[in-house]
Amino acid sequence: MLTLGLMRAWRKMGVAIAGTKNGPDYIDPAFHEVATGRQSYNLDTYAMPPSLILALAEEASQDEAIILCEGSMGLFDGVVAPEGRSGASADLAALFGWPVVLVLDVKGQAQTAAAIVKGCATYDPRVRIGGVILNNVSSERHRVLITEAIAQLGLPVLGSLPRDAAMDWPERHLGLVQARETPDLESKLEALADFVAANVDLAGLLDLAREQPLAIPSHIQTLAPPAQNIAIARDEAFSFLYPHLLLGWRRAGAEFTFFSPLADEPVPHHCDFCWLPGGYPELHAGRLAAAERFLASLGSFAQRGIHGECGGYMLLGESLTDAAGKAHRMAGLLGHSCSFEKRRLHLGYREARLAADGALGAAGSLLRGHEFHYATVSETHDEPFAEVHDAQGKLAHPGSRRGRVSGSFFHVIAPASLMLAP
Repeated sequence: MLTLGLMRAWRKMGVAIAGTKNGPDYIDPAFHEVATGRQSYNLDTYAMPPSLILALAEEASQDEAIILCEGSMGLFDGVVAPEGRSGASADLAALFGWPVVLVLDVKGQAQTAAAIVKGCATYDPRVRIGGVILNNVSSERHRVLITEAIAQLGLPVLGSLPRDAAMDWPERHLGLVQARETPDLESKLEALADFVAANVDLAGLLDLAREQPLAIPSHIQTLAPPAQNIAIARDEAFSFLYPHLLLGWRRAGAEFTFFSPLADEPVPHHCDFCWLPGGYPELHAGRLAAAERFLASLGSFAQRGIHGECGGYMLLGESLTDAAGKAHRMAGLLGHSCSFEKRRLHLGYREARLAADGALGAAGSLLRGHEFHYATVSETHDEPFAEVHDAQGKLAHPGSRRGRVSGSFFHVIAPASLMLAP
């Protein structure tokens, strides 16, 4: 909420502001785009080579826009990896030399908050804490106690956010309800901007932001497009596709046509390949099962090529059981079935080695990405899509393939073969 409010408040001041997001996340960047009026890109030190991160930052900062990067989890939280490649927000800040604004939840504490700030400021010498914003401040006395303690460290407190239930937004099991589904989003963003402007030093933060070094020009090199003309599902059920992949495909000369399975739109016939992104098919399983035109057209695309990621993979199976325990017929182009009747969280980075030539590359190609879903999946007699490991080297679900149809819970971010790029 702080990120969105700050973005919109700066935009109202006439500041060119671009959002980015550390790590894998589809939902937050979509809100950034609405708040700033600019495309927001994910920057990921685990799954992307430095050259791609630098290129995307350069893309985001066009027209001298200031980049506001939203972190993920705690500042230093990531996977065990070589220095600078853990996926932690700190690694991204260190790569660019960006100052960090530490957002500290101070509920239930006072001067101890300063000790936490000092720890964060000294834990990693690569990272510079530029200032602190206090969250969940209960009173003026509470604010003064913490601010005076932090001041002794020589770090500015750039804001103090009181508890305000009006700033809560609707959520579901994968995070915030998506931007395109949030009612009165513009008025909510305006209210956030006013809230942040009233409680944060906008000018001080802007001065700090202007200290960030410029992005170093680099070539955008990402996953090769699966075809020249790509049909891409896009609606409330299928929306999780990283903007940097579309940017890379477009730069490589590919063309896209978007269509809506929920509206029972057929896969565009002129396309050569169909891409089914992740999303929330479990919330719309009944409508998808009834989308006869779409399902029939999808079946006709099996000989051309189809790939489904997570939600798209669920659609390609035999059936999808919703949270109420009702099974819905799906496309039946792969042999598995998925269920949300008994949910189980699957979350984290993944590395996938492709088992055969296909849409994502040649057999043996190594890709990096992530997995985030609550579905359980049945056994299948289909061939595996890939050998998939988590960041600790443990085997994860391999996905499946049948002819030119493939799918997996794995969300691709970038080829791992690029990891040695400068």
